[in-house]
Amino acid sequence: MRVLHINFSDYLHGGGGSVAVHRLCQGLRSVGVECTILGKVKTLQSDQSAIIPRLRPLEGLIRRISQSVGLNDIHTLGTFTLKHHAFFKSADILHLHVLHSDYFNYLAIPYLTADKPTVFTLHDMWAFTGHCAFSNDCDRWQIGCGHCPYPDAFPAIRRDATHLEWRLKHWIYQQTTLNLITTSNWLTDRVKQSILAQFPLHQIPYGLDTRIYQPLDQKECRSKLGIPLDKTVLMAAAVSFSDPRKGADLLIKALSQLSPALRAETVLLIMGNQTDRIDQTLGLSTISLGYLEDDYSKVLAYSAADLFLFPSRAETFGIVAQESMACGTPIVAFDVGGVSDLVRPGITGLLAQAEDVESFTAQMTHLMENRDLRQALAMKCREVAVADYFLGQYAQRHKALYQTLLFGERYIWS
Repeated sequence: MRVLHINFSDYLHGGGGSVAVHRLCQGLRSVGVECTILGKVKTLQSDQSAIIPRLRPLEGLIRRISQSVGLNDIHTLGTFTLKHHAFFKSADILHLHVLHSDYFNYLAIPYLTADKPTVFTLHDMWAFTGHCAFSNDCDRWQIGCGHCPYPDAFPAIRRDATHLEWRLKHWIYQQTTLNLITTSNWLTDRVKQSILAQFPLHQIPYGLDTRIYQPLDQKECRSKLGIPLDKTVLMAAAVSFSDPRKGADLLIKALSQLSPALRAETVLLIMGNQTDRIDQTLGLSTISLGYLEDDYSKVLAYSAADLFLFPSRAETFGIVAQESMACGTPIVAFDVGGVSDLVRPGITGLLAQAEDVESFTAQMTHLMENRDLRQALAMKCREVAVADYFLGQYAQRHKALYQTLLFGERYIWS
């Protein structure tokens, strides 16, 4: 069985969705499913991933026109040539992932899916909105968009053509047969209210290799990272803290409200890009690790921390929180999106209401001052990660779905 995945990146520089696709392919290969990836960015030294062909400079000419009227992505005509690509020809299943951000023409979906069973994993809301990956507090995607309150939301638009893009997406879904995968209860609920509601829907949370992501000795990890052993270590992580969705401003406010006594005995460990604002604003002992690409370095950081802080304003799931759990590090987060699937109050961490910085600080303080509770949550974090999110289960659930689509076999979840 051969599966072609279409995604922005084959691993790095594509956010959590790309990490999830990479891990899925690793898991699928271990259970006998061949995987290739086509996308905009190639980061792996492998012949199993490649960049989607482009038709430049024609696409550049069309882009100047299409983006000026508020339509992203439809200039990427190279998408229509994919049927001639060796990866596509050899694939039994087409699996779509993150399709936005200037590399894939969504108008080609009916053409590409006409002859192959197709699965579409939603890593954000883009597939059923008029342009945005996350709609914030706007629910106009339920009624056709238009009059967009957030034209600058990623991926941004120059003019408000959101009603037209929504209608174009609605039209292509009428011409297409898809099986959808969501990763969280929150996203599942929204899909059921959207223009995708007609399609079969399967909820499969991300998986990770819990043999790699596991607790390491905290003292040894701190020694390697140069962190004093007598400090309380708080950790935060994001691909880029310049993204307002990741809540760097909320994190700064919450940490600023810690008592002077707690601040004096605390070290903040930050993983990601654009961390200068946090470093310079807090006046708190801070260690910035930058963007870490290898698993071991990330496991080292999670294992060194006492608490993982997850201040995002919107998340469909939260891969970094999942990684933290697998390493036995409890989480404090805002109750947004799919975060509550991972951060289970009193089990794997504590939740604060969205944007409620005072509550976030209170939950953080409570765990910082209660070592026994932290240790109890740490054990539960590991148990939940192994039981619910291990890579083998993640792969087998996908394989079962693929088998159903190809051979009509019964879809067995585990």
